[in-house]
Amino acid sequence: MAAASLSFTIGIIGNIISILVFSSPIKTFLQVVKKKSTENYESIPYITTLLSTSLWTFYGLLKPGGLLISTVNGAGVVFQSIYVTLFLIYAPNHLKVKTAKLVGILNVGFLGLVIAVTLLALHGSVRLTFVGVLCAGLTVGMYASPLSAMRSVIKTKSVEYMPFFLSFFLFLNAGIWSAYAVLVQDFFIGVPNAAGVLLGSAQLILYAVYKNKSNIISTKSTEKMEEEGSAHLVKGIIQMQAFHEDDQEALKNRSLNKGTSLPKPPVNRQYSFQRLLKTSSLNPYEVHSNWAHVDDLENGEKIHP
Repeated sequence: MAAASLSFTIGIIGNIISILVFSSPIKTFLQVVKKKSTENYESIPYITTLLSTSLWTFYGLLKPGGLLISTVNGAGVVFQSIYVTLFLIYAPNHLKVKTAKLVGILNVGFLGLVIAVTLLALHGSVRLTFVGVLCAGLTVGMYASPLSAMRSVIKTKSVEYMPFFLSFFLFLNAGIWSAYAVLVQDFFIGVPNAAGVLLGSAQLILYAVYKNKSNIISTKSTEKMEEEGSAHLVKGIIQMQAFHEDDQEALKNRSLNKGTSLPKPPVNRQYSFQRLLKTSSLNPYEVHSNWAHVDDLENGEKIHP
């Protein structure tokens, strides 16, 4: 009796935490409604979660004493159905078509097939085993989905794309339902949630390891940008001063030589410029020869063919 009361209490806590997890995308979808666009968000996570919660609701209805399983997952079905509907309303046309196809295949076709096979072809405890295996597999897949985010954290040494509270609540949710599974001795609930505890622990450890490193990288990037900005600013000031001095010199020369043509550049400067232009298209031997002839010209010697 005490064990049943404890399992019921833990199940209630599990219901509350699971509903918090299900409601976590609400802020995102409020922005979707406000902007009237899903932008670059993907619908697949919500479609698969809708399938998972639907199957778990069916499992809870089949299992004796599975009221808490069916209630929490029934709430999940409501949340995920709203999210998927918003995708069908506000997604770009190509994503809207993709979402509609996946909903038809997974949430209507596959789910309907599972329910039909379970009720019409299977009997007794085999029904619960069949649905339980499917539910466990989907739940393991759901908990394994953040593996790509964990790989990105290790690669970039940044936790920017792995929100702490989502990882924490998924870990807490898996832990509560693992405890519930032990108390009610349900293998199909226990195995996937035990995997969720392990993966959730790994995410929290990564967050603890790379959180400070992310701050250091961000600080260094900011300092580097500030240094580069200061360098560009100083360079710009120097260039502006140089241009200002050149303008003053040009105005002075113009006032001194008013009414006459501008003086021709000295021979040395003229030939130095020509030498620079010619050098770019010569081979090493021609470069040496050409520089020798130009040096003779600058010294006032005549170049003979």
